[in-house]
Amino acid sequence: MEFLQTTTGINSIWIGSAFLAGFIFKRLHLPPMLGFLLSGFLMNFLGLTNGSLALDKIADIGIILLLFTIGLKLDLKDLTKPEIWGGSTVHALLTICFLTMAIIGAGSLGVAQLTSLNLTQAALIGLALSFSSTIFAIKFLEEKGEGNAMHGRTAIGILIMQDLMAVFFLTLSKGEFPSLWALTLPLFLLAARPILHRVIDHLGHGELLPLGGLFIALGVGTTSFAMVGLKPDLGALVIGMLIGSHPRSSEMAASLYSFKDLFLISFFFQIGLSGAPTLNHALIATGLAFALAVKSCFYFLTLTRFRLRARTSLLTTLALTNYSEFGLIVMAIAAKNGWLSPDWVIIVALALTFSFLLSAPLNSKANAIYDRFAPLLHRFETKTRHRDDSQIDLQMAEILIFGMGPFGTMAYDVTRERQGDKVLAVDHKPENVKKHQQEGRRVLLGDATDYDFWRKIDLKKIKIIMLALTNHQANLLALQEIQAVGFQGPITASSRFEDQRLELEEAGATAAYNIFSEAGAGYADHVCRATGLVCKTEFIIPSSSIHRYPSENKEDL
Repeated sequence: MEFLQTTTGINSIWIGSAFLAGFIFKRLHLPPMLGFLLSGFLMNFLGLTNGSLALDKIADIGIILLLFTIGLKLDLKDLTKPEIWGGSTVHALLTICFLTMAIIGAGSLGVAQLTSLNLTQAALIGLALSFSSTIFAIKFLEEKGEGNAMHGRTAIGILIMQDLMAVFFLTLSKGEFPSLWALTLPLFLLAARPILHRVIDHLGHGELLPLGGLFIALGVGTTSFAMVGLKPDLGALVIGMLIGSHPRSSEMAASLYSFKDLFLISFFFQIGLSGAPTLNHALIATGLAFALAVKSCFYFLTLTRFRLRARTSLLTTLALTNYSEFGLIVMAIAAKNGWLSPDWVIIVALALTFSFLLSAPLNSKANAIYDRFAPLLHRFETKTRHRDDSQIDLQMAEILIFGMGPFGTMAYDVTRERQGDKVLAVDHKPENVKKHQQEGRRVLLGDATDYDFWRKIDLKKIKIIMLALTNHQANLLALQEIQAVGFQGPITASSRFEDQRLELEEAGATAAYNIFSEAGAGYADHVCRATGLVCKTEFIIPSSSIHRYPSENKEDL
């Protein structure tokens, strides 16, 4: 028992409780991050708060890596769209006004902790709660494979605009303005960009690649911003955006994925350790959780006014239906400066936790929610459509390929060589579509996981659908949507792991391919032909790795 009271023992309990809670939530088909939150509160309740792990430092690195990887994937043009900068601004104003009036109104009714608040203090709380969680939203979008879908790009764009607003607030709250050297920062970063590109060229594919990403994010991005008095986290985002055009940026982001997730566990865990809540704290936080409904309505109404479809607006809204970790920072600054009672740090921490608990199942069932309420939601759409929501013409296509990454592109080229213009590809990344069109491929912009995509096309002439999306969850979602519209032809899908292949087959795929087994068999076949080795029979891929759709004509695909 004495061991359990030592810092080493407490560290072991922390890690064990976080793992067990995350594992249980995973088995319940809920995000493990909710388990990390609740395990933190459990440790707080048990008084096990004196471990030696520097959770705040570890969490800071996780947040920096998160913003850096966002920057690697971000298209700057997305931030100039009216629904991004206009939508985020309008929503912030509406939410702050609503929450300010709600807090003042509740205080006038004698609600504890609210009776002594003046208008300025209520507005400050409203500001803290007007933002949405960058970490939660992006984690969910990544897990669902929707980060590059239109609603994913819209949500990320709004979150970045909110981060910029946060930088402005933090600057004012400190009473310190950036150094004059901040004016030279753009010149420094632009000068460093070609050097960083050359460095990335020579990092290889091993451990230097993630270490190089960590160095660029921390050593260049956050350090340069901190030195001139700007928010360090923003530096990681900006430097990521600057090198995002490098051909290996996606590979670097993938190499950092596990590190980022591991470090972010500390962020969720330490929220539970922020303080011991009382019943009054919990009641106020519960009221703020109910206020999320109004905040969500503001998101949906604002986005539909910018001519986004009901589905895009709803999925964006659900991703943003939560409170932000930035609210904790605002409350900590307010408490430190004597603007608000320290109780508000605990209240907002609880409200943040409750918002995650509410948002998680909503996001998990987002497509089902839209399917259920689509007729009602369509009433809020504007008469004119957003330019990205035009009708989709499949021309004379008979074979559809979704996902034009390296694997999908190879599948397209081989299929088109054999079938001609009967094949058509669809990809959700505008830059990919443009690149492939310039190279002469027939590729259209579309999202295979989009409910309305399948209802804006005519599938009567389509004979085969091939899913080559890089994200497993996206393949599963696309498979569900295809089945929902009643497509009767064969559906094939690719996977990276054997359990994923089996899951795709159980979900209804006619054939599921393990791309690594396929690549190995293709390599062996190539060796036979290149070396003149006599192959008596065609290489056959083990049935445990790949299942082919039965066809009498092997030249079809």
